[in-house]
Amino acid sequence: MELKRYAEGNVTVLEVAGNVKLGESAKQLAAEMERIFQETAGGLLLDVARIDYVDSTGIGELVGYLQKFTQAGRRIALLRPHQRLEALLKLTQLDKVFPIFWEREQALGYVAGS
Repeated sequence: MELKRYAEGNVTVLEVAGNVKLGESAKQLAAEMERIFQETAGGLLLDVARIDYVDSTGIGELVGYLQKFTQAGRRIALLRPHQRLEALLKLTQLDKVFPIFWEREQALGYVAGS
């Protein structure tokens, strides 16, 4: 799994590529989201277009950080989920919980709170 983090105004963008599953990759993603939560004050946009596979552990980490950011009054959203991830989100009805965007500017505006 590869992670690339950068700022767009007060929004942190985290590009995630590869597999997110039980073990090292889920721990790596969780550790990076925790760093973002601790080191920044704004929202988080997860660019998940290049995620090939996510298991229940990876989904659990995403849901956990959605709750953490939301409880802190911060926004988190998913950008361009791959077809398999989108199908999984729909199957688990998490597409009704996670803000999902296909357009980058819309996603950035939502996460920034504007």
